[in-house]
Amino acid sequence: MSDAERSTPEYSAPALDKALDILELLADRADGLTQTEIADAVSRNVSQIYRVLATLERRGYLTRDPRSGRYVLSMALFDLAHRHPPLRGLVRLSAGPLRELADRIRQSCNLSVDDAGAVRVIAQAESPADFGYSVRVGARFGLDDTATGAVLSWTPDSESVPAEESAMLAQGHLTRVDPVQEGVTDVVAAITGARGGTVAALTVPYIGTSYSSVGLDEVVAAARETARTISGRLGSTAR
Repeated sequence: MSDAERSTPEYSAPALDKALDILELLADRADGLTQTEIADAVSRNVSQIYRVLATLERRGYLTRDPRSGRYVLSMALFDLAHRHPPLRGLVRLSAGPLRELADRIRQSCNLSVDDAGAVRVIAQAESPADFGYSVRVGARFGLDDTATGAVLSWTPDSESVPAEESAMLAQGHLTRVDPVQEGVTDVVAAITGARGGTVAALTVPYIGTSYSSVGLDEVVAAARETARTISGRLGSTAR
């Protein structure tokens, strides 16, 4: 291939385009899709994507249910992301503060990032108490229907945000009752990077019971303090 061919913007790799289309499609479909459904969604016929699907499955990026024939994303991309230096650095720099926070408030806490329009948990510190609510590292949740997602996606011009929540989000945090998990109040604080933008979110799924030795207000303050500590380690001076 000539240098001119390499530099021309019209140059493309059809097989790579197909693979990326399929990966991006399945990233939004936790329930998976059949070969025919994938072909329809990416505007190809089955014969055009057959070899690409086979290769992605062989390389471990997709798994296929032998009964339904549905393809779903494996954790291979998540593993690749964890090998990526910026993310690995974020996990390393946050490990100590997360552990100290969990010990201080006697609750579990976790760190999440925006993963292609979804909340992805990348680190967690378990509660030292005999009870607690923990989330699996690698778990994926909606960006639009979680407090963590609200913090990760918030911008000053965000619409459809309740006034009482907007005031908190403007200060880089959010506390609200979890709409799915009964008895859990989500306490979330933004982690900011060197340029001041939100790069991650620290979440405490707070459980308030007679066994809770630390009250909600103290947990909120501790979570925000820990978020500032991690942000400072990333070079941020914001919030």
